[in-house]
Amino acid sequence: VTTFKMPEDFGSVLDKQVIGPTTENLIKSDFPVQSFKPKVQIAFQGFPGQCPQKIEVERRRQLYLTFDIAQLLASKGIDSNQLMPRHHDPDNMPTIEKKKDTVFPIYLPLKIFDNEEYDCRTPEEWISLGLEPGSHDRKPVPGKALLPTDDVLGHEDPKSQKLIYKWIDVGVLDYDKETELYLVHKTDKNGLVRDEEGRPILNGGITPQG
Repeated sequence: VTTFKMPEDFGSVLDKQVIGPTTENLIKSDFPVQSFKPKVQIAFQGFPGQCPQKIEVERRRQLYLTFDIAQLLASKGIDSNQLMPRHHDPDNMPTIEKKKDTVFPIYLPLKIFDNEEYDCRTPEEWISLGLEPGSHDRKPVPGKALLPTDDVLGHEDPKSQKLIYKWIDVGVLDYDKETELYLVHKTDKNGLVRDEEGRPILNGGITPQG
């Protein structure tokens, strides 16, 4: 009879049991699957000989995953750390004699140069990608944001000369239509968007308590 006795940690025994390759997605993520799919203007049902929509979506998804905005900007000679305007520092003003590219520091924000004419989705459509079928909770949407590496000083003085700005993986939580600003949260080392207690951040961080 003891042969058929179930071990107490039966779940861990099953987890260790590996039969062979699996098609299951074993990577844990706080982002919905559809949030990684690009928008493709192709008919759902095409004619014979045309590329099906699903295949084109997957091809572009894999192509876009190979792009890195930091590397693309660096290939054009753009230093991402210099994109954020800083406070005026009269003691360290570069002179023409030093033959630098810019004599005056950057003072115009990126928002002035923003052009939404060729955007494939509106901000509301991007945020709605966090909604999964059959669920009322809106998950974050993956993205990259130019943020300071020092969170404390970055909140106190985002234009400080001491800050270093880098493109960081974030989860987009919400969008303010009036200010045209996105609310983002940095991902942790595992690529997850969690609060201080390790819980997934849903619905832009709004909880039943507020």
